[in-house]
Amino acid sequence: MAPHVARDVPLIQSFLRWWQRNPPSLDETLWRDVCRDCPWLHVLQPTQHAKLRDLTARFLQQKTITLVAGLELDPGQRMLLAALCCLPLIEFGREGLHGWSELVVYPEAFRVQRSHIDAAGVLHEWDDELIGESWDSGPLILSWADVQADIADPHAGFCVAVHEMAHKLDALDGAMDGTPPLPREWQRQWAHDFQQHYDQFCARVDAGHETAIDPYAAEAPEEFFAVVSEYHFSAPHVLEQEMPVIAAHLRRLYGTFTARE
Repeated sequence: MAPHVARDVPLIQSFLRWWQRNPPSLDETLWRDVCRDCPWLHVLQPTQHAKLRDLTARFLQQKTITLVAGLELDPGQRMLLAALCCLPLIEFGREGLHGWSELVVYPEAFRVQRSHIDAAGVLHEWDDELIGESWDSGPLILSWADVQADIADPHAGFCVAVHEMAHKLDALDGAMDGTPPLPREWQRQWAHDFQQHYDQFCARVDAGHETAIDPYAAEAPEEFFAVVSEYHFSAPHVLEQEMPVIAAHLRRLYGTFTARE
């Protein structure tokens, strides 16, 4: 058996090289419709559009889309989900798809059980209602109703698919800490700037001040990164006004993105 496997290795490597050069194709009519109907997609520059198209095709080939609780989606809606998940990868590249294999989609917000043992050893259990969730090496989970609501109001600062994909990028270096894998010098500056702005933002929220950015960003450094990522795509003018340093980092990570009103 071993010699047979050894002979197959060059064939496998050749196939992988071919597959990388020849990405899976998309139905052109569906892709046109998706880009026309989603406000974050139909404003892309040609180079961004080409990259997103390639990423979306790879997503649909590599990921299993599991629909639960009776949800039914047509091929165009599945393609839309894949495109939204790939939006933060236009500059980062297909490495952002590594480490997980499934997108789970609920019709609406879903409930999960949480538990925590406090310092006194007491177990606390409760239910959370979520519109999205991302496990380090497990599935990405979305509420279809909330994806649709984000698209219907595309400049409000929300995009749950981008939020959860930011967590996937964050987890690629093995630590969910609000810092995705970056070149060393950039990562050092990123960590400094994000920590400083996160601390300042938390202080404002703790003091009861209203904030232009969703206060959920104060929950943890990783949530701060995910929330400001949403603003980069859905309300970049707000992010630029409130946190220009953070906005500059995200333009470098995600590319320049300007959604038309």
